[in-house]
Amino acid sequence: MSKPLPSGARKALGSLAILTWLTVYIVVAVMIGERLHGLPDILPLLYYAVAGVAWVLPLRGLFRWMNA
Repeated sequence: MSKPLPSGARKALGSLAILTWLTVYIVVAVMIGERLHGLPDILPLLYYAVAGVAWVLPLRGLFRWMNA
């Protein structure tokens, strides 16, 4: 059985994972958002509102692990 990571190591690895995820997420979100130009103004507004909050959903488990 392996020894659990110390809290400091979990937080450092988790922070690196968060920064990596956010970089990829932002690039993809902007690429999708650019394709929405020319549509009625409400659609890009709704997209960016959802995309601005949705990044955190896949990270819930990581946040729990970092703070365990």
